[in-house]
Amino acid sequence: MTDAEDARAELLRLRGTIDNIDAALIYMLAERFRATQQVGVLKAEHAMPPSDPAREEQQVARLRALAETAHLDPEFAEKWFNFVVAEVIRHHTEAAEGR
Repeated sequence: MTDAEDARAELLRLRGTIDNIDAALIYMLAERFRATQQVGVLKAEHAMPPSDPAREEQQVARLRALAETAHLDPEFAEKWFNFVVAEVIRHHTEAAEGR
């Protein structure tokens, strides 16, 4: 094999790894949203507010620490969490309005 062929084979291998990770992330997010939907139903049934700022603050701190340990930018981890939480709160609000 030439250097170019080796590089192409390595590129394909790395892309396959990325594709597998992306698929796992999608399935994990789907599982997370299934759990948070159950939380939303529970909150709606018991007239609890859709958001819990204290819980969210704890989660941000926990995820930032995990990100640092994993050598991931903590700012990115926090932005990701805030994006997901905004979607969860939207679901919870819709569940509360549907009751």
